[in-house]
Amino acid sequence: MKFERKPEWIKTKLPGFGHFKEVRVLLKELHLHTVCESALCPNLGECWGEKSATIMIMGDICTRNCRFCSVKKGKPLSLDPEEPSNVALAIKELGLEYAVITSVDRDDLPDFGAEHYAETVKKIKEINPDTKVEVLIPDFNLNFDSLKKIVESKSDVIAHNVETVKRLTPFVRDKRAGYEKSLSVLKIIKEMSSEMITKSGIMIGLGETENEIIDTMKDIKDAGCEIITIGQYLRPTRKNLPVEKYYTPEEFKKFEKIGYEMGFKFVASQSLVRSSYKAKEGYLRVKIHQDKSLL
Repeated sequence: MKFERKPEWIKTKLPGFGHFKEVRVLLKELHLHTVCESALCPNLGECWGEKSATIMIMGDICTRNCRFCSVKKGKPLSLDPEEPSNVALAIKELGLEYAVITSVDRDDLPDFGAEHYAETVKKIKEINPDTKVEVLIPDFNLNFDSLKKIVESKSDVIAHNVETVKRLTPFVRDKRAGYEKSLSVLKIIKEMSSEMITKSGIMIGLGETENEIIDTMKDIKDAGCEIITIGQYLRPTRKNLPVEKYYTPEEFKKFEKIGYEMGFKFVASQSLVRSSYKAKEGYLRVKIHQDKSLL
C-alpha cells in the first residue's frame, strides 16, 4: 500500500538547522527519550532547532497498542532512577523557561508511573525554579491515587488527550483506553484542583464528521479544559491507520473560531499542531485570563 500524498500546505522543516545537533547530543548523553522521535513528529526539525523538545519519560516502550501511534509496543524495561534528575539537567542545559513532559503508558506498574512523574516534576522545579512544567499524562487507568500524585506534584499545566471522536475511539485507541475514561481524567483533575490549568487534544482526518469534531470539542470544554489542540492526523508508518481526509487551513481556522466561541482560553488548530505546540503561549494566555478575573 502506498503512502497518501500530502497536500501542499503540509510542509515541515528538515532537521539539522539551528540548535538541532546540540539538542540531539545532549539528549543522547543523558539517555533521554523524546516523543518527537518516538512518535515521528513532523515538527521535530523546527522544535529541536529552537532548543525545544517534549521529553518522554519511563522509557520508549508502551504497554498499549493504539493504532495511530508509532511508539514501540511491548514489555517495558524497569524505570531508570536517574531519569528525573537527568530530565531536570537537560532542561537546565537547554535553558527552557517552559518544559513539556510526557510518557509511554506503563500499565505494568502498580501506580502506572505516577510517582515517577511526580519525582520528575520535583527535580525539575528544584534545579530550575523559574521553569514552568506541563505534563501530558496517560489515563493511569483512572486510578484516583495516581491522579492525585500528579496534581500534588505542582505541575503548572496537566494535559491528557482525548485523541479522537467517541465513535472512532474503539477503532483508533487501545482497548484499555476510552473516550469517557479520558474525559473523566480531566474532570477528576479539576475536582481535585479547580485552579489547575487543564488541556486536551484531538487529531482529525481519521474518518470523523465535522459535527463529531464539534461535539468532541464541547465535551472537552465541559470537562473543564481551558486549552485545546486540534491537528491533522498523519500516518507515521504503514502499520498505522491510513489518513481518511486532509483538512484545509481554512477548515482548521473554522474550528479555531468555534473553539474560542465555546469559551476555550487558547485554541491551537492547524495541520501540524501537536499536543505541545505553542504550549507556553497557551499557558500564558490562560494566566492572563485568570489574572483579569481577579481584578
